[in-house]
Amino acid sequence: MVSMRNEPDTAGGASVLTAPDARHLLDSAVATMGGTLHNWSVTQVDHRPGRSTTVSYRTRIAWPDGVRTETLGARVSERGPFSTAKDPRILRMSDGEREVQVWRFPADPALPALATAASRHTAADLLRNAGIDPAGARTRVVGYRPCRRAVVAITTPEARVFVKVLRPGRAAEVHRRLTLTRAAGLPTPRSLGWSDDGLVVLAPLHGIGLREAVRREGPRACSPDELVDLLERLPAELTELPRRAPWSESAGHYASIVGAAVPSLAERAEAAAAAIAAGLDGTGDASADVPVHGDFYEAQLLVDSGRVTGLLDIDTAGPGRRVDDLACLVSHLSVLIVMAPAASAGVRGALTEWIQRFDRAVDPYQLRVRAAGVSMSLATGPYRTQESGWSQSVTDRLGLTEQWLAAADKGGVPDFENLLI
Repeated sequence: MVSMRNEPDTAGGASVLTAPDARHLLDSAVATMGGTLHNWSVTQVDHRPGRSTTVSYRTRIAWPDGVRTETLGARVSERGPFSTAKDPRILRMSDGEREVQVWRFPADPALPALATAASRHTAADLLRNAGIDPAGARTRVVGYRPCRRAVVAITTPEARVFVKVLRPGRAAEVHRRLTLTRAAGLPTPRSLGWSDDGLVVLAPLHGIGLREAVRREGPRACSPDELVDLLERLPAELTELPRRAPWSESAGHYASIVGAAVPSLAERAEAAAAAIAAGLDGTGDASADVPVHGDFYEAQLLVDSGRVTGLLDIDTAGPGRRVDDLACLVSHLSVLIVMAPAASAGVRGALTEWIQRFDRAVDPYQLRVRAAGVSMSLATGPYRTQESGWSQSVTDRLGLTEQWLAAADKGGVPDFENLLI
C-alpha cells in the first residue's frame, strides 16, 4: 500500500523523491538492504530549488527477523555527486544526471555522529564521559531533520541529558557559544562535552516552554521587559563570530520554495519577497551589529513564574540586529494564531501587548517588515513537514506575510479576522 499526502507540482529533485513513482526507488533500496517494503509515507521534505532535496519517510519493512516501522531518508542532488566518500550503509544511485542517496536511520550521510547518540550502547559511553552512571540508559529521538540536525534525549533512573547532533565541525562552535553565554549569566544549557564529529552533550534546564505558558496565561507568561533584557545581556564576544544573515534576507529563497510547492502562489510569494527586500534598511551594515540569538522565538524559551529560566538553541548566536530577534518572536507568535485561531486568545494578547514594548526598543517599521520575512520562511513549514492540508496552511501563512507588510505601513498587528475568514 502506498500512503502519500497530496503531492505538489514540484520541479527537479523534489518530484523524484515525493511522487508515487518514488515507491520503485524505495523498493530497490530496501531490497538491497535485505528487506521488503510494505508501505511508506513522506514525513518531511527539505527542498532547495536548483540545489538538492532531502526527504524522510515513515515505512513498514519486513526484515528477516520481523516487520518493523523504520525511518528512511533520501536526498537527490541537482549539482552532481554529494561526495566521493563511500559508506556501505548508504545506497547511492544515479540516472546519469542526478545522484540519489538512500539510508536507514540513523545512518545519515551528513550526520555521522547520529548513530552514536541514537544507540543505547554507544550513548552509555557519552554518559560515562560526562561523569554520569549509564546504568539503565534509554534513548529517545526528540527531533530529526535529515542531513541538518537531530536531538536525542538520554535518560537513566538518576539523570537526563540531551545530545545535539550537528554536522561535523560545528560542535566546537556551539560549545563556545554556550560557554560565552553561561559566563555572562544567561540561562543557556551547560555543555557537558563535545566531539569533532558533531555531538554536544547538554545538561537539562527547568521550566515550561514559553509557547505552552503563553497559551495558558497570555502576556502574563513573561514580561516583555524581561525578553528585551535577556537579549541585551548577550555577551559582546558574540559579535566576533561569523555573521549569519537574518531570515528576512532570505525571503526570496523561501518564496521560491512556496512557489514550487503551490505553483498558484508563486506570483504572490515573489511579490511579497520583493516588498520585503525593498523595505529592509541597512541589513548589511556591520556598524549596527549587536549580539543576537539568531533564531529567537517562544519555543526556544523556558519560563517559570513569569521569569525566563532557559534559552535554547544558540547555534546561530553572533553579530546582527536586535530588530531581527524581536521580529522572529512576533512572527512566530502570529503563526501560532493562524495555526489555531479558536485557541489563540492568550497568544493574541501576548502579541498585542509585547509588540508595543518592542516598538520602543527598535524601529516599528523594520520590526514588521522583518516579521514578514520570517513569516515567509515559516510558510514553507507545512510543506516541509507534510502536515495534513499543508497546501492551505502554506496559503494562510503567505497571507500572514502580506498582512505583516500591511502592518508595517499602518502599525499594529496583522488583521487576523480578515485573514482567517
